[in-house]
Amino acid sequence: MKININFLKENNLILFECISGSTAYGLNTASSDIDIKGVFYLPKEQFFGLNYIPQVSDEKNDVVYYEIGRFIELLSVSNPNILEMMFTDEQFIKINCPLFQKIKKDFLLSIACKNTFAGYAFSQIKKAKGLNKKIVNPIDKKRKTVLDFCYVSEFGKSIPIHKYLEANKLKQENCGLVKLNHMKDVFALYHSLVINYSGIISSEKANDISLSSVEKGEKALATFYFNKDGYSQYCKEYKQYWDWVAKRNEARYENTVSNEANYDAKNMMHTFRLLNMAEEIATESTLNVFRKDREFLLSIKNGERTYDELVQLAEKKLKKVQLAFDNSDLNKEPNIKALENILIEIRTELYK
Repeated sequence: MKININFLKENNLILFECISGSTAYGLNTASSDIDIKGVFYLPKEQFFGLNYIPQVSDEKNDVVYYEIGRFIELLSVSNPNILEMMFTDEQFIKINCPLFQKIKKDFLLSIACKNTFAGYAFSQIKKAKGLNKKIVNPIDKKRKTVLDFCYVSEFGKSIPIHKYLEANKLKQENCGLVKLNHMKDVFALYHSLVINYSGIISSEKANDISLSSVEKGEKALATFYFNKDGYSQYCKEYKQYWDWVAKRNEARYENTVSNEANYDAKNMMHTFRLLNMAEEIATESTLNVFRKDREFLLSIKNGERTYDELVQLAEKKLKKVQLAFDNSDLNKEPNIKALENILIEIRTELYK
């Protein structure tokens, strides 16, 4: 038995369904998609058998339905997406069965929302900072080599090894390195056209320098330094950057670059939406899904505010949210026992 969205609809297994996302927030524009979220229950054989399915969605995840048990489980941990479904405006609710209405809003909001709403928003700010760094400081596709992080000391100055070799008409392949004791990543540099030294690196793809055996009495040309930590950090950032390039949403990226925002504007908009929702939960004991701050949020999405301005605003808002929860009368966490009892009651009705 294949459980998909069509199967749920054809067999009347949907307990709740609502329009979600930008439309439910009142932030939709002409280009916005219509997102749907809902709750279903499985046929008796499927639920009691080995093929329990907690979630069903379409290919783009624009339409997502949660099995009633999974839905209650996510409610119990104050998942923002799930809580938003419970507080969606009536105009956007398409299906709301009497059994589902046993779940009351009264005991869902709690101090735990501080972490799930504001905490998630904070992680998105950190993500935005990382994205800003990638956009402002792109990494060249041509990968640097170990030699780009090597230097020699001469006349009290640090000279890149490329310049040193070029100025002295030397080749790295004819060089030899010997470790200097008690000095991290510092070596004596030798050169010979007769002695078969190992070179500074074995190849352009090498991830470390090469060491050579040098006969006693050979005179070193200079003191050599390999910035190994700098090279390791570069390799990490290079991989992260080009992995990001390969996986990024090109349409959203082009929009970000074209409006010169230097951050993922849509992502930053939702960060402030979550922060404002968190403050309202703490001060009003309710979750306002349909936003009254539409103009402010869309100004962020449209790239009308600078990255630095938004980071400063977000940090101030985080402090305000923290203070609001510190002074809140909300319960410490959702009433998990009540949620469990409701789930048992719903399942009993469904499968009796």
